[in-house]
Amino acid sequence: MDILRFITAGSVDDGKSTLIGRLLYDSKNILIDQLEALEKQSKNKNENGVDLAILTDGLRAEREQGITIDVAYRYFSTPKRKFIIADAPGHIQYTRNMITGTSNSQLIVILIDARQGVIEQTRRHSIIASLLKMKNVVVAINKMDLVDYSEEIFNDIKAQYELVAKKLKLENVNYFPISAFNGDNIVSKSDKTSWYQGSTLLDFLENVEINENKESENPRFQVQYVIRPQTDELHDYRGYAGEVISGIYKKGDEITVLPQNIQTKISKIETGGKEVDFVFTNQPAVIHIEDNIDISRGDFLVKTNQQPKVENEFEAVVCWLDKKELNEGNKYFIQHKSKTLKAIIKEIEYKIDVNTLEKTPITESIKLNEVVKVKLKTASPLVFDSFEERKSTGNAILIDETSNSTVGAVMIL
Repeated sequence: MDILRFITAGSVDDGKSTLIGRLLYDSKNILIDQLEALEKQSKNKNENGVDLAILTDGLRAEREQGITIDVAYRYFSTPKRKFIIADAPGHIQYTRNMITGTSNSQLIVILIDARQGVIEQTRRHSIIASLLKMKNVVVAINKMDLVDYSEEIFNDIKAQYELVAKKLKLENVNYFPISAFNGDNIVSKSDKTSWYQGSTLLDFLENVEINENKESENPRFQVQYVIRPQTDELHDYRGYAGEVISGIYKKGDEITVLPQNIQTKISKIETGGKEVDFVFTNQPAVIHIEDNIDISRGDFLVKTNQQPKVENEFEAVVCWLDKKELNEGNKYFIQHKSKTLKAIIKEIEYKIDVNTLEKTPITESIKLNEVVKVKLKTASPLVFDSFEERKSTGNAILIDETSNSTVGAVMIL
């Protein structure tokens, strides 16, 4: 089964946590002891006697205040697909949480309160989806029960959002009239929206095509660990362990080791302790090569004719995550999957307004939650694809050298 990673976004009290709770509850992904605890803690009870939002609001402050503060990840599965859901906070001051949660998602569910229509926060989250090159957008018009399941209101909000989607060039936008509180059109079709002819939200999530073509075109494998037992039994054993990020690797393939730019061939592939002829995307593997080359953690093995970029100076969009301000000349570690390098902010080119996507000139230091375009320089060459081409090898994080805190989310251009 494949895995769909998606994020829910919307304004405060649009029902994101309740929607996720409903998906878990109605798809029978809640254990009996969880259900018992849920019933005891519930204050805002629905017809089943439970408050479904509690399933995702894990922090005590979230439950007490009835808001989402941090990104909460939940996992569930159906016979057709596995799901990883990120529940993003709706408050403006948690924009950074929204961006980091979206960067690893393949689909975004934007909730709109049927009583409110498209508001500023709807536009902000849609702009972030556009900035992060989100391929699939679901617009869930929630709380339809509070507007008497009105087809006219649904169509009006749909028309409002279509203008936003057109301006931001969002593709594959799908609309659903739902009530997360009552469960209408989420797992089961509702008889209260007889005018709606589309599928349920879960049915759509189970069947939506995740466009992974680009992930398959150019094989990428990054070394996480060099296996060199040096025992009598395995005296000459040298394998390079990691996960296949994308594509297929076969025994006999001509590959290039980057950033060294040395060509060799795959002599053997192992996975699960057994020798195999090939491995593919998301599989853990140990790759052996024909030649003795100095390969370290973080190096890439790629097909010789399908190479990524290898640079020590590049442009990126950075979402700033730290209370300490960002300035030109600041030094950090950049972590790109298994590779960690020293880096310097060579130039801050402009700030991106997350409300409009407009570029604004830099007049002061960059503060928490702000998004900027920068030029980065690393101590040695970095192997990467652009974020638009392949998210998995186009994103990175900046780490403070003294505190080891993650201070920036990086999307390489």
